[in-house]
Parts: sequence; C-alpha cells; structure tokens
Amino acid sequence: MEKEPISWKSDGLTIRGEVYLPTHSRGPFPALILCHGIPAKIKGADDRGYPLLAERFCGEGFLVLIFNFRGAGLSEGDFDILGWARDLEKGLNTLYLRPEVNRERIFLMGFSGGAAVSIYVAARHREVSAVISCASPADFRDLSTAKGLEDFLTHAREVGIVKSAGFPQSMEGWKKSFKTVKPIDWIDRIPPRPLLLIHGTRDDVVGIRHAHRLYEKVKGKAELVVIEGAGHRLRVEEKAMEKALDWLKQLA
Repeated sequence: MEKEPISWKSDGLTIRGEVYLPTHSRGPFPALILCHGIPAKIKGADDRGYPLLAERFCGEGFLVLIFNFRGAGLSEGDFDILGWARDLEKGLNTLYLRPEVNRERIFLMGFSGGAAVSIYVAARHREVSAVISCASPADFRDLSTAKGLEDFLTHAREVGIVKSAGFPQSMEGWKKSFKTVKPIDWIDRIPPRPLLLIHGTRDDVVGIRHAHRLYEKVKGKAELVVIEGAGHRLRVEEKAMEKALDWLKQLA
C-alpha cells in the first residue's frame, strides 16, 4: 500500500490527515473515512491508533482516509462538534473528487463523538453509501447542564483540543451545537442505505442504552451488534473490527 499526506480547508482552518492507497490494482477503490472520537486523557498501551486500522482496511482493498478533526492532532482550531461535522463534509468532498475513488462506494466509520458526527453528515449527504457507528451517543444530555458543559470544557483544555484562551465565545452557542448534531434526531435519515451500529456491553463512557435508543429509531432498517464484554474503545476490540470489515466487504 501507499500512504500520502492530505489536507483541506474547513472554516479557514487546515485539517490534516493521511490517505492509504491499495497498490494491488489500479482502482477505482471503495473508500472508507475513519472518524476518531473525542480524545481521552490517557491512551491505552494496546492502542496503536488509527494508522493501524487504516492499514488493515487498506490491505483488504479499501482506499482509507484518516484525519484529525479541528483541535486534534496536527489540525488547526478548537473543538466544536458542529465544526467537526463541517470538517468531515469538506473531507468527504475532497475524497469524492479523487479519481481513485469509487463514488458509489464511500463509507464512513466513526467512533464515539466521531460516530455522532458521521451519522449527522451521512443523514445530510447522499454521497455516503453506508455507515458504521461504533459507540455513538444517542444525544449529549450529560453536557446539557452548565456544570456538565464546564466540566467538558476543562477536559477539552486538558487533552489539548481547546487551546485558545477565549474559546468558546459563547457557551450557549457551543451547547447549541451539541443539540444540533445529536444522532437520535438524524439517524433515521440514513436508511435505506446500509447502517451498522456496534456497541460494547461494558462501555463506561457511552452506556449501551444509547445503542438501543438509536436502534429503536431504525429498527428493521439497520443492524445492531452488541459485543459482550467490550468497552468504549471498539477500535481495539477484535470482534468489533472483524465484524466491521466483513460487513463492509459485502458492500464493496
């Protein structure tokens, strides 16, 4: 496989990532965009990150895009969930225009906050052929109180996704962005396009009840896979990623 850096502009911010290209054929290839979640304070020793995941899916014939949402990694800006949605929309458009991409086979796979954003973007963009949601919240009720939002802002500063001293300009506006993106309001706009929900029974960040609430909105039109004993970081759970890969290969 080949790996190349990629970047695009979103609200004037530079969003940076990498594209993994299969080399066993000329393409066009089915494409997969991996969307990370909100960073945790401590990265697990067993977590080799999204590059490892990109290599795995690329090795199976997918052109894979990984990138950092605004505020994370090498991308510019400060965390804003609606801003993350715009980052993904711009990335989707950038990928759509590449000649190596099969435009009829563009898939999103998001994790936690990235899954929430993937659901929102897929609901609004028919270019997305299918979605895998891993540990997505149904909503962001935990942030709905002033204390909850203040605590989250503290966390965002600690992990470095909010760097600017005066950000956000308006806490009320920041709060509104979470209400706009909440997946429970958007998920039923994805079917009849294929949709897979994956969640672990021991997720102590986004409880399993969120998966059941989301599934109720699309029952009979999507697939729910519950991984017994799995926690929040589904990208390091072999059963979860094996299911995701098998499911995507059937669509590709």
